[in-house]
Amino acid sequence: MNRVVRAHQGETLDALLYRVYGRTAAITEQTLTLNPHLAEQGPVLKEGTPVTLPPPPDTRETKQPRIQLWN
Repeated sequence: MNRVVRAHQGETLDALLYRVYGRTAAITEQTLTLNPHLAEQGPVLKEGTPVTLPPPPDTRETKQPRIQLWN
Protein backbone atom coordinates (compact mmCIF):
# COMPACT_ATOMS: atom_id res chain seq x y z
CA MET A 1 0.00 0.00 0.00
CA ASN A 2 1.32 3.43 -0.93
CA ARG A 3 1.93 6.01 1.76
CA VAL A 4 1.97 9.80 1.47
CA VAL A 5 4.52 11.88 3.39
CA ARG A 6 5.27 15.60 3.25
CA ALA A 7 8.64 17.11 2.50
CA HIS A 8 10.47 19.09 5.17
CA GLN A 9 11.97 22.52 4.50
CA GLY A 10 14.98 22.30 2.14
CA GLU A 11 14.65 18.53 1.73
CA THR A 12 15.62 16.67 -1.42
CA LEU A 13 13.85 13.54 -2.61
CA ASP A 14 16.86 11.42 -1.67
CA ALA A 15 16.89 12.91 1.85
CA LEU A 16 13.17 12.27 2.24
CA LEU A 17 13.54 8.66 1.13
CA TYR A 18 16.50 8.14 3.46
CA ARG A 19 14.51 9.65 6.34
CA VAL A 20 11.59 7.28 5.73
CA TYR A 21 13.29 4.07 4.53
CA GLY A 22 16.88 4.47 5.73
CA ARG A 23 18.15 3.99 2.17
CA THR A 24 17.52 5.19 -1.38
CA ALA A 25 18.68 2.33 -3.60
CA ALA A 26 15.93 1.12 -5.96
CA ILE A 27 13.35 3.40 -4.32
CA THR A 28 14.06 6.75 -5.99
CA GLU A 29 13.01 5.56 -9.45
CA GLN A 30 9.78 4.02 -8.14
CA THR A 31 8.95 7.21 -6.27
CA LEU A 32 9.51 9.37 -9.35
CA THR A 33 7.23 7.06 -11.35
CA LEU A 34 4.48 7.57 -8.75
CA ASN A 35 5.15 11.34 -8.59
CA PRO A 36 6.07 12.67 -12.06
CA HIS A 37 5.48 16.27 -10.85
CA LEU A 38 8.50 16.06 -8.53
CA ALA A 39 11.00 16.14 -11.40
CA GLU A 40 9.66 19.54 -12.45
CA GLN A 41 10.34 21.08 -9.01
CA GLY A 42 14.09 20.70 -9.15
CA PRO A 43 16.37 19.06 -6.60
CA VAL A 44 14.96 20.76 -3.46
CA LEU A 45 11.30 20.06 -2.71
CA LYS A 46 9.03 22.79 -1.42
CA GLU A 47 8.11 22.43 2.23
CA GLY A 48 4.89 20.44 2.61
CA THR A 49 5.03 18.88 -0.85
CA PRO A 50 3.08 15.60 -0.69
CA VAL A 51 5.10 12.63 -1.91
CA THR A 52 3.47 9.26 -2.57
CA LEU A 53 5.87 6.50 -1.56
CA PRO A 54 5.97 2.94 -2.87
CA PRO A 55 5.61 0.02 -0.47
CA PRO A 56 8.74 -0.61 1.60
CA PRO A 57 11.33 -2.66 -0.26
CA ASP A 58 12.01 -6.19 0.86
CA THR A 59 15.05 -5.82 3.09
CA ARG A 60 15.59 -9.49 3.75
CA GLU A 61 18.91 -10.68 2.44
CA THR A 62 19.00 -14.08 0.88
CA LYS A 63 21.51 -16.27 2.63
CA GLN A 64 23.83 -18.42 0.64
CA PRO A 65 23.98 -22.04 1.74
CA ARG A 66 26.95 -22.78 3.93
CA ILE A 67 29.63 -24.85 2.26
CA GLN A 68 31.62 -27.14 4.52
CA LEU A 69 34.84 -28.57 3.18
CA TRP A 70 35.28 -31.04 6.04
CA ASN A 71 32.76 -32.76 8.29
